[in-house]
This record gives sequence, C-alpha cells and structure tokens, in this order.
Amino acid sequence: MSSLSFLHRACLRVALLPLAPLRAPLRRSHLPRPLLRLPPRSAMSSAASRMSHIAAATASGAAGESNDPAAASGLAQEDDDLSAALGYRLPPKEIQDIVDAPPLPVLSFSPSKDKILFLKRRALPPLSDLAKPEDKLAGVRIDGHSNTRSRMSSYTGIGIHKLMDDGTLGPEKVVYGYPEGAKINFVTWSHDGRTLSFSVRVEEEDNKISKLRVWVADVESGEAKPLFKSPDIYLNAIFDSFVWVDNSTLLVCTIPVSRGAPPKKPLVPAGPKIQSNETKTVVQVRTFQDLLKDAYDADLFDYYATSQLMLASLDGTVKPMGPPAVYTSIDPSPDDKYLMLSSIHRPYSYIVPCGRFPKKVELWTADGKFIRELCDLPLAEDIPIATSSVRKGKRSIYWRPDKPSTLYWVETQDGGDAKVEVSPRDIVYMENAEPVNGEQPEILHKLDLRYGGTSWCDESLALVYESWYKTRKTRTWVVAPDKKDVSPRILFDRSSEDVYSDPGSPMLRRTTMGTYVIAKVNKQDESTYLLLNGMGATPEGNVPFLDLFDINTGSKERIWESDKEKYFETVVALMSDKTDGDLPLDQLKILTSKESKTENTQYYLQIWPEKKKVQITNFPHPYPQLASLYKEMIRYQRKDGVQLTANLYLPPGYDQSKDGPLPCLVWSYPGEFKSKDAAGQVRGSPNEFSGIGATSPLLWLARGFAILSGPTIPIVGEGDVEANDSYVEQLVTSAEAAVEEVVRRGVVHPDKIAVGGHSYGAFMTANLLAHAPHLFCCGIARSGAYNRTLTPFGFQNEDRTLWEATSTYVEMSPFMSANKIKRPILLIHGEQDNNSGTLTMQSDRFFNALKGHGVQSRLVILPFESHGYSARESIMHCLWESDRWLQKYCVSGTSKADSEPASDGESKTLSASGGGAAVEGLTSDGFSSTPRSLLW
Repeated sequence: MSSLSFLHRACLRVALLPLAPLRAPLRRSHLPRPLLRLPPRSAMSSAASRMSHIAAATASGAAGESNDPAAASGLAQEDDDLSAALGYRLPPKEIQDIVDAPPLPVLSFSPSKDKILFLKRRALPPLSDLAKPEDKLAGVRIDGHSNTRSRMSSYTGIGIHKLMDDGTLGPEKVVYGYPEGAKINFVTWSHDGRTLSFSVRVEEEDNKISKLRVWVADVESGEAKPLFKSPDIYLNAIFDSFVWVDNSTLLVCTIPVSRGAPPKKPLVPAGPKIQSNETKTVVQVRTFQDLLKDAYDADLFDYYATSQLMLASLDGTVKPMGPPAVYTSIDPSPDDKYLMLSSIHRPYSYIVPCGRFPKKVELWTADGKFIRELCDLPLAEDIPIATSSVRKGKRSIYWRPDKPSTLYWVETQDGGDAKVEVSPRDIVYMENAEPVNGEQPEILHKLDLRYGGTSWCDESLALVYESWYKTRKTRTWVVAPDKKDVSPRILFDRSSEDVYSDPGSPMLRRTTMGTYVIAKVNKQDESTYLLLNGMGATPEGNVPFLDLFDINTGSKERIWESDKEKYFETVVALMSDKTDGDLPLDQLKILTSKESKTENTQYYLQIWPEKKKVQITNFPHPYPQLASLYKEMIRYQRKDGVQLTANLYLPPGYDQSKDGPLPCLVWSYPGEFKSKDAAGQVRGSPNEFSGIGATSPLLWLARGFAILSGPTIPIVGEGDVEANDSYVEQLVTSAEAAVEEVVRRGVVHPDKIAVGGHSYGAFMTANLLAHAPHLFCCGIARSGAYNRTLTPFGFQNEDRTLWEATSTYVEMSPFMSANKIKRPILLIHGEQDNNSGTLTMQSDRFFNALKGHGVQSRLVILPFESHGYSARESIMHCLWESDRWLQKYCVSGTSKADSEPASDGESKTLSASGGGAAVEGLTSDGFSSTPRSLLW
C-alpha cells in the first residue's frame, strides 16, 4: 500500500466515464516580476529613508527563505515603490510546506471496475509554462506550437493497480515506453478495458512543447506505443481529441498533413474594422474576452482549429474520414455503427465566442460514409441575456444510451427568450439514426419550464428534468419512452433552493455497450426500484444516504446512511454493474468514502447482503502539521431572521484561556435566493475533512489565525423583488452577524478581523470595506470586478441591463464608493484574466480610484496568470503578499488605529463579550450552495 501514500479525496476523481482532459495554465517566454502598484507614502519621502529600505531588502533577499517569521512575511523591511524591484517572494515556511506537498494522483476505474489507474501529477508548474506564446481567438487560448489549448495541465506517469476480490489493491504496474519526461493528457479506457489511449508531448528547445502524438498502452503488460506509424500525424486538441469507436479503433482529430505555415498578419490592413447594426437588431451580450478582432484572427482561428478526422486501428491501419473542418465534438453511437460529428463554420463573430458560431451536426457511418445533416444552426449573437434563455433550433443532441442508435434532442418554442410566455416552452424529440419510410421525429415530452436533461433507463422508464431559474422551480417527470399508452407524470416538483427536500439522484450502471443508464434493483417482488443517492441536507448538516425507491408508489427504504456523529460518508460509485438487467439487491456492491474533521478521506467497499465493509485505502494525512486543527460549523441569525452558517477553524493547539482572542480571516462568496427559508438552510457537513488548496485561506491556520470560511451571505429577493436591489444592506447585515458571533465566542479579536474573497468574493470584499468599515481592519480582493458599469449587460445572476437598473448597478459598485473605503485593501489580479466581466483593468481602475482618495492600498498584477493562479512563482508571491498584508494591518492592528473614527451612523466596534449596534439601511448579497472560491 505504500504506493498509495499520496492519495487523498481532495484530488481523487473516481472516473467511471472516460477522463476529461486537464486544462489548466501555460504561456510566454520571459518571466517578469509581479507588478506592484502602491500609493506614495509621506513617511517614505526622504532619500535616506528610501536607501535604508533598499539595504533592508538586499539583506533579506529577493526570493530566498528565512528562518525569521517576520522576515519571511515581508515585515523585515517596509514596502515602498521600490519594492517592485524585489521580484517574486516566498511566504513563510509553514505556508510553503503545505503548498509544496507532493500532489495526489487522479484515479480512474476500469469499465469492469477491476482495475484502477493512478494518474500521477507534478507539483505547481513553473511560470515558464505559462509564459509560452499563445493566441487568443474566439474565446479560446491556443498554444500554436503544440496546436492545443494553452495553459493545459498534464500527468507525468500512469500506474495500474488491480482491485483484488478482498478489496485490497495489488502491486502497481507502471505504463512504460513513451518518452521520458513526457506530458500526458486525455487518458481513456477502451470499452473492454484492455487498452489505454492517451496523448504525449515533450519539451523542446526555447521553452517550447512539441505537438501532441497519440499513444496506446496494453493494460496487461503496461507497454505503450504510438498509435500512428507515421511521424507526421499529430493530434489537434483545440476542441475534441479522440474517441474509441470500438475496442480496436479510435477516431482522432488530427492536424491536416498538408496544412502549411500559419497565415501572416498583413503589415497594412485591407481596410477599417467595421461593425454595423443598420437593421436595428437588438443584440445584448455579456462582457466576453479573447474574441476575434479582425479577418486575420479569423484566418488564424481556422488554421489552428481545423482538423482532419482519422480512423486509426491498433494494427496500424489509418483511414481519413470526411473533409477537414473545425470539429468541436465526435460522438459514436452506443452500437458503434454511427458517428455524430459537430463542427462550427463561418460567418464568425467579433462580439461572441466560438460557442455561438454557426454550428453544423452531421451523421456518418463508423467506416466514414456521410448519411445526413441533422442541423445547421445560424450565428447566435442575439441570445437574450435573461437567465434561462437559450439558442434557437436543435440543442442538446445526444444518443439514447439504452438504444443502439437512437438520437434525442430538444427544441425551444419561445425563440430561446426566457421573457416570452409560451406553453410548451421546450419539446424533447427522438429519432432513429436512419429513419425509414418517411418517419418523422417522435415527441418524447413537452415542457413548460426549461429543459434540464434526461436520465435514461429502458423502453419503459426515463426521467426528464425541467427548471426555471427565476422561480427556482424544478420538476422531474417519469416518462415511458417507447410506450405510447403511458402518460408522463410528475415524480418530483420542488424548489431547487430547498436542499432539505432533495430526494437524491438515481445511480447509474454501465451497459454492455459502454453507456450509462439508470440502475434498476430487483427486490424479488413486482415493484420497480431505483437507487437514489442523496446528500441528505438537514438542519444539523448533510447526512448522505442511499434509498431504495419504488418508482410506482414513491415509497422509500433507506438501505444506507452516513454516520452522523463523527464521520461524513458518501456513496461514490456503484460497483456491481458488470452485467445488463436488474441488479439483485443481495448482490449490491458500492464504493463509499469516509472522513472526519481531522481524519482524511479513506475508501471502502460495502457488500450486501451483510453490508460488509472493506477498507481499500489507507492514505496518510496530507498536511500533518494541521492534523489537530479545530473545526466547527457554527449557526447564527441575521437581524432580519435569516439563519446563517459558517465553518470556524482554529489553529492546532489553540487554548482560549491561555491564548486569548485571535486575529481572524473571513473568506466567503455571496449567492442569491428567492426565499429566506431556503437561504437559511444548512449546506455542508460539520464532519467533512478540510481540503486546503494552494491559495486557500486555511493556510493561515499555520500562522495562528482563526479562519471563518464560507459564512453564508444570502442575497434574498422574494416574489417579484430583485435580490440585488438590496445587495449592500443584506451583504452588511450578513457580515455583521458573522463577526458578532465569532467575537461573542471570545475566540476572535474584534479589532483584528480581515475579510477576503476571489472573483465575486473580491467584489464582496471591496463592498464590505466601503459599507462596513466598523467590522474589518483590512481586506484582500483577488481577481474581482468593481465597476458594474463596465459589465452593462448583466453580471453573475443579474439579467437586467445597466439602463434598466441604473441605481442598482451604481450602488453595488465599490468603485463608486472608493471615497468611503477607510481600511487597507490588497488587490491581486492575473494579467491575462479571461473570465467574463473580471477584466484586469477592473483592478487597475479601482486602484487608481482608491489612490485618488488616499486609501491605503496595493495592487499586484501577476504576469501571465488568468482568473485563477497556477504557477508556483505566482502562487507563492500571492501568499507572500497576503501574509504581509495580514501581518501588517491585521495582526499589528495598525489600520484601525490609523483610520478615521467611525461616524455617528456607524456601529461601535464589537466587544469580545459580544453585542454591538446594528447598521441601518445597508445591504447584502446571496450565498451560493457551492461557493466557487471558498477554499481557492
């Protein structure tokens, strides 16, 4: 079991379907220092003062380690404008050690569940990976030299373990034969589990990576070899990569052999850039980035994205299929007789990304013969910005997984516009791959809400989902796909926000065709049973369950439930699905996980009928230095009665009676709700193990901080009320309730509470510093948007335009309240942020506004980084900046002492014993059930 020592659930992926590629950061060739921008400080005006800090900086080193915590945190010297010359810095060793811990492998089960792949990874990539040249085209970032997506992570090796009958893992068999040091991607099992396919690329000179080649490996021996004998055939992985057509054949997107050199940008343009709307068409789009800019960009996009499909057999046979095109997906039918090919084509757009370009879907035979065109959708620049709006025409075209070659899709009846009232709103259709005798598409179901997907079982059972965001209504329908005499009926009709009523999702089993359908369970009676796997949200936290559900009567029998006293357990996968047909209940086998606040995740097989539990992993703690941390899910109430929760963490060894109140970092991400009751429901479990990411706020437990992670900040708009119209008020009262609770407990110092967040959490942070200066001593805002007039056609879940809700846009924008911010704020942003709305200039302009009002502030621009940060140099420097900010303005407590006293309208500082007046007339924002940046 020693080979399993790096495993942990935070990075474990139990992949029952082919593994999705890792796509994470890569870019240019020089490594500039991070850009630091600070307002001038009067105390630093003398030349002598400046020279003394240069000497201090030289003594401590630009990026070296130090045994002195103060020096390591950046407190060994003051920062002034010359600090930009210091280059990349390292955080204190106690933070470095956690971030630099060896990464854990990704896991993938074989189709028959008898083998597990260990996909090994390297630690954080160097900045040189991100510094490689890239082209930004149609919303896609491309590494032209490799002809793949830029910023793409990779695996470093593949290990294979057998899952023995007793539940233990056999010795590791290492896949070999590919070039040493290769970067591996797109690892996929063949249908029979005997062969692996994957791509390989290697380092070349001048910080370049080679083009990708497709390799295959024999699972039994571990030996790998190139799929193509010709050295001139390369993978084109801009969109899709390759799929198994059968157990011995792959369909591969390749770079056309005759492609030639990339187009050259003309020195003199052929004419001006012109966009016209003389037809008075209403086109409203979000703030997309990396769009095409001119005809040259369009030509370059075609050059890199165009693929030639190749059918390649394991015996070396190669056959081109179809014409070169910009193929975006390739999807074999369950019986492997047909291929559904999706592609995009001109005319392109300069205002929307490639996902809205004209789209063609065609049907071909598996041996390369064209059958028919399923649809050719026009350019979709005019999809309304209202949530639940969609593209016109056929969408969500897939194969029925329970049939050999039957297609299904959905078509909107409201023109794709969520503001149009019509019934039905969506219609789901089915059709054979090759209709005979003029057969027309068959209607599966008509829906009054927006279609949300289908779970298929067999000819007598499928579940169709529909939902509507504005009302949060969600319905599940039971339909009999091939039995016309059976009418559809509603199975569940509930609010998507009401997690307490969530019945769970049906577990899927693998068919002999390699697809996944709803598993039916045989209980030796006449009823039809499904397995519903749910998170089991309760007022005390999540208690996951597995129910035996009678689809006809709605009755349930709970056949498994998580321990609720100490542990948090979940059902991960169904392991007894090796044959078609109903699964006997007494032969049920499932994979479960088990963890606690202090014990990291382990995996078990549970085998019926005795429910015998067999532990199959024994992973060591990933960060033993924090093994004895304290975690508690705390509950408290907002002044309007909304129940709130948060996870309170305290450092290992903390003793309140001896150590007193601690400095605290509050980290959160707001979300929106339509009901106060739903907003107050508990999400998550108090017994979950805490995974710590490379930029997680939990890293500051190692620095002696209390961490309040994910305090719920619900922005509620009941009925026809728009939630954002009272954003600031609800934001402040939520934060105020959280601060009051931790101070009341006596574990947090009321004058040493910092607030931080990423993306929409950064937006939250800036607003709290502007509107609740009595709560926080400083803030850290990463990759945020601060001026909503720069996102005039909606943001987050706001679907009104700036002109429809001008006051809301202005009042929500911390940029407009820069003059109210009195606490120090650290802004960090990736120089190449590609997230919609969070352009890097948002931080640039916000910083200038802050500086213009003399606010203590600092702007750090991380070269080559996108919305999230990837390179080790960037992450370490981000942590150094954050730690320095917290030590200086939170631990030392200088910000409140130096700031102006609170005005008469502000609350007094909360005392350690609790209490404190509430702020009147300020607002708040909603809480997301799965915060994006909680532990970023």
